[in-house]
Amino acid sequence: MELIYLHHSGFVILMNNSTIVIDYFEDSFSEKNGILHNDILNRNGKMYVLSSHFHADHFNKEIFEWGKNKSDITYILSNDIRRKRNIPRDSASWLKKGEEYNDNNIKIKAFGSTDVGISFLIETEGKTIFHAGDLNNWHWMDESHEDEWKRDEKKFLDEIKVISNDYKNIDLVLFPIDPRLGSEYMRGGKQFIDLIKPTVFIPMHFWNDYVSANRFQQYAISKGIDSPEINCRGQIFHNIL
Repeated sequence: MELIYLHHSGFVILMNNSTIVIDYFEDSFSEKNGILHNDILNRNGKMYVLSSHFHADHFNKEIFEWGKNKSDITYILSNDIRRKRNIPRDSASWLKKGEEYNDNNIKIKAFGSTDVGISFLIETEGKTIFHAGDLNNWHWMDESHEDEWKRDEKKFLDEIKVISNDYKNIDLVLFPIDPRLGSEYMRGGKQFIDLIKPTVFIPMHFWNDYVSANRFQQYAISKGIDSPEINCRGQIFHNIL
C-alpha cells in the first residue's frame, strides 16, 4: 500500500486491486498538473473517488471529467455536494452520516463532521483508513469565549466517541492539523489519537505550513504511533502499512 499526498486534504491511496482518491481539489503541481494527472489516472484497475463535502478546498467538479476516459470509476460523495453544487443524482453514490457504500472490494462508512459533510472510514484489503474531511476540534480558543470553544469541543468529542464505538484502532488516519487555530492547533489530533489509536497518522489541512504540521510527529511518536514527516506536494509514502 502506498499513500500519495496531493495538496491540503487531498490524497491518493494505491492498493493492490484499486486506487482511492480522496478530497481532490488540486494536483501535486497545480490544479490539473502533477502525479495524479500524469500517472495515477492511467493506472489499471478500479478507481474510487471520494469527496467529504462541498467546500472548494475538498471538492472539484473536474473529477467527473475523469470518467470520460476511465470506465472503471466509482464516485462516493457526501450528499451536501449534490445539493450545494447541483450535481445530478445519478452521477455518484451519495452518503450521509451513518450510511455505507459496499461492493466486493471496499466498504466505506460515513461518520460525522464538526463543519459540513462527512468523514470516511474505509475498509479494503484488510486495512482500515480514516479520512477526517473537516472533522476536527475547531475550537478557535485564542479568539472565542470559553463557553463557545467548550461547546465546539464537546461536539467534536461526541463525534469521535461515535467512531470509537466501532473502531478502537485504525491502520491509517488522515486528520487536520491546522495552525490557523492558534496555540492549541494540535488539540483535536491529540484528542483523536488518545481515544482511537492509529498505526500511522498523517496530518492534513495545513495548506503549505509543513513545519507546523510536522510538530505533531513528536506527540504521535510518544504514543507509539508512526507519523512520518510530510514535506511536499506529490510526496509518496512507500509501504506505509
